[in-house]
Amino acid sequence: MAVEQLPGRVRRFAGYLTDLLTLLDQEGGWCGVFRQRDPDGMRACLDGREVPPWDVVEALLQDFAGRYGAPAATTETDRARALHAAALTAYDSLPGARDALGDRLDVMLREQRYAADRQVELGRLLTSATDREAADTLRLDLAWARDDHARATARCAEIRARMTELDRRTEAVRRGKAGAEGAGPRGRRRGGARFAGVVEEDAAPASVAPDHLPSPLAVPAAKRAPRGARFAGTAETVERPAPRPEPPTAVEADRTAAGRLVEALTRLRAEGRGGEAHALLAEAARGSAARFPLLAARLEQAGLGADWTTLLWETASLPAENLVAAADALAAAGRGADGERILRQGVVRPAAEIGAAVLALVAEGRHREGRALLDACVRARTPEEAARSAEPAPPVLVPLLLAAARGISDERHRDLVHALRVAGFAS
Repeated sequence: MAVEQLPGRVRRFAGYLTDLLTLLDQEGGWCGVFRQRDPDGMRACLDGREVPPWDVVEALLQDFAGRYGAPAATTETDRARALHAAALTAYDSLPGARDALGDRLDVMLREQRYAADRQVELGRLLTSATDREAADTLRLDLAWARDDHARATARCAEIRARMTELDRRTEAVRRGKAGAEGAGPRGRRRGGARFAGVVEEDAAPASVAPDHLPSPLAVPAAKRAPRGARFAGTAETVERPAPRPEPPTAVEADRTAAGRLVEALTRLRAEGRGGEAHALLAEAARGSAARFPLLAARLEQAGLGADWTTLLWETASLPAENLVAAADALAAAGRGADGERILRQGVVRPAAEIGAAVLALVAEGRHREGRALLDACVRARTPEEAARSAEPAPPVLVPLLLAAARGISDERHRDLVHALRVAGFAS
């Protein structure tokens, strides 16, 4: 699409982005990084052919803050956020936006998985590195892998939010049109040649819009009493509502939800609608932990094993308490390997974040869940990375970390003790 054909709000944001970059060091900071790593993507954003993810704009504003100070950056951030949101809304209103977002979500999910795997691999290599220069290189690569993972995660969330908002707007338009086939004024052609083609509006709507019909679960209202002298003192019997069925049990509800999800995924995969399938899986990851074993079995029976793998990846990014609950449910159903897998993937997040999550669990009295998370951290991360998870509260977390390491092996315990001392968390 030519630039002049783009929505005005997209062009305005592209102009704003161009002006912002002129105020920054083109070769340094995040501005330099983005120009070097993705020059074509930056050009597309400056031309208005793409709207950059918010994490890119936010990073450029960090450069701005470094040059002009925090107060100026705060004002600029408010302005940038408003323009960015307006541009996204306009961009997502273009034809084919829903499919494009689905395709982009597929790409970002692959990027997220690759970055997570890369972190694990680099951490393993760093543990066995003996050459100092090689170790420094691995640490730098690991830092970039973490940044890539964080950005991919943020972009997946942003794309899902855009898809949800686009669906909401589409549904609102559909409902509005439906209200206009029922509640709007109807027209009729006037007779006579001089009115050929002219439509005359009726004075009143012929029917009630579907949106105004009572809910099927609503209690029927009493019938209006007949009017007129011969009906004086009489009224029709009030209809009583039919008894409502008993609500389903939690187990039945989980089974039903799992079945519906697999049916929807099967249909979407058959139609090639991968983006919408991913959105469903992301939503399912945030659902009841008890559904995970049910979904595992049903997805495998339906030949959707790849979707089960994707669901596990999505689950790994959940808050710690939800992650542990899902792992527990899988272990209780005899799928301990899957439970361990999501715990290993889940502790790829920043070490300090893991420590903070464990603190929250312990404060709630959920010591077992906290121990499970730290155990996965000590098993999957290098001793240096695991030691950093003690940063939020060393007096509480160091003993828990050491207990987890002792349960794994004497060697892991010795390595962690050394890493904690180097980090200044243990004597």
